[in-house]
Amino acid sequence: MNSHRVDFNYFSQEHLLSAGCFDMQKIMGVVEQTLLDFERGSIMFPEKIVQIFDQRTQERINCLPATMLQEKICGMKWVSVFPENPRKYDLQSLSAIFVLSEIERGFPVAVMDGTLASNMRVGAVGAVAAKYLAKENSETIGFIGAGEQAKMHLLAMKVARPSLKVCRVSALTATEEQEFINQLSPILTDMEFIAANGHAKTAMDDADILVTATSAQAPLLKAEWVKPGAFYSHIGGWEDEYAVVTQSDKIVCDDWKTVMHRTQTLSRMYKEGLIGNHDLHADLHELVSGHKAGRESDDERIYFNAVGLSYLDVAIAHTMYQQAKAAGVGQSLELQHEMIFEHADIASKVRL
Repeated sequence: MNSHRVDFNYFSQEHLLSAGCFDMQKIMGVVEQTLLDFERGSIMFPEKIVQIFDQRTQERINCLPATMLQEKICGMKWVSVFPENPRKYDLQSLSAIFVLSEIERGFPVAVMDGTLASNMRVGAVGAVAAKYLAKENSETIGFIGAGEQAKMHLLAMKVARPSLKVCRVSALTATEEQEFINQLSPILTDMEFIAANGHAKTAMDDADILVTATSAQAPLLKAEWVKPGAFYSHIGGWEDEYAVVTQSDKIVCDDWKTVMHRTQTLSRMYKEGLIGNHDLHADLHELVSGHKAGRESDDERIYFNAVGLSYLDVAIAHTMYQQAKAAGVGQSLELQHEMIFEHADIASKVRL
């Protein structure tokens, strides 16, 4: 028996879907538990590596590592974000893969689709925030943006706030708005969907929950559209007026130390000296652990900004890996049969 054989599992997006991994309630639970693990110090969370190829469009490929020490799993998400893809090529703007390794011997255990997990994480984090920060009787949700992350946000928000009855959506084109409605209305059959015909104000004005999910680098959301008591989930870079921030009663981030170094509205204001550390109410893990209060009145305007935390991605990927493996889907692939110089014919393969 050759003890130097190394195999790993491969899972496509279709494998993960067939294994039942598109389970938003379960993934929201993973997010909450992993935030608690981070607070307890059992997560390694190094800086991500960013390669931006076009400053105007923000076309980029990022490498995001993290390690879950209790699970003895180290993972990396390799994710590309090309905002022009839908317009130029009729292709999705985001694609990702994960590599997961065990940290007893350091060998890979899985290479898998990361697009499903990455998009689900965006929605799940926003919805976990809504669990603590949105009004319990929220009925109307408004979107600027109708892409994959907006769709995931709606599914997750419906889990966090089942009281949601109306969804209004604004996008660059009527086609995008209608696609959003066509794809989600069969899933959320108890919701009324309204296309805003490109009018952001129509989508957002008087909504209980507001979500901006665009690749735009412009203040699309106006402060006057955010009513008292509203919860705003900010996904992208610069999507709202500074006044949206300054009129908010609470500002919460997934991780403020990460946000302050990015290109979000909050980080722009921080760099310009318009807000400081004292203006932040909490990081999301502090709400989950109960160390900070969530919503304290029905009139609070609450601003939530998530930039994405690699340890949540890795935790979600690990959960999906375990579920897919238990379901018996995917492929086992050979990385090596034996070590390099153990190959009987190695002499014939060396070139000097």
